[in-house]
This record gives sequence, structure tokens and C-alpha cells, in this order.
Amino acid sequence: MSGPPYAAGMSTTRAARIAGGLLAAGVLLGGCSFSSENVSCSGTSCTATLSTDDAKAEVLGQTLTFGGIEDGRASLSVGGASVSCAEGEKVNAGPLELSCSGVTEDSVELTARLG
Repeated sequence: MSGPPYAAGMSTTRAARIAGGLLAAGVLLGGCSFSSENVSCSGTSCTATLSTDDAKAEVLGQTLTFGGIEDGRASLSVGGASVSCAEGEKVNAGPLELSCSGVTEDSVELTARLG
């Protein structure tokens, strides 16, 4: 059988999303940890610092987008869910629970967990 290595009718983008989700699940289930320039994960939670408008980070298999700070609140989105949080506040965004531990005039530091 020749052809692409994904199920018939499944787009390569969808196959890549599924593969990314499986990789994230493997990291979570395996208890592994990893870090990048602005994200550090261990077990089932990640911490991230986002500091420019429209900054993005991959967190627990989800794309977390930072939209900026207004009136001491960070604007964030995960998938189709848009939320804002102030320092010390917890919010749910899509499949993630976000705890904003630091909000400055141009950045947010948060911890994300699968909700």
C-alpha cells in the first residue's frame, strides 16, 4: 500500500496535531520534564514567561498565546478560549488551568495544568 503514512481522509495538519498531542501525553504519562527558552515542564504542569504581544508557547500540547497587558491583567488564549488574569488569579482556558503568578507592564509568568 502506497501513499501518505496517515489515515485516509486525515489531513497532514490534523495528523501532526494528533502526533503532537500524543507526544505531550507521553511526556505527561512518563513523568519526563523539559524546558525551552520560556517554558519549563515537569510532570503535569508547566511554567511559562511570555513577554511580548502575540508571543506564543507550546504548553502541554496546547498553543498558549499572550495578547498583552491591560489594567494589570494579562490577555491569554488557548485554542478558542480567550481569558485574562491578574497576578495571583487562576483561570480556565480551554483544557488548561492557568495560575498567573506574576504580571508586569509587559509580561506574564504563569503555571499551566491540564484542567
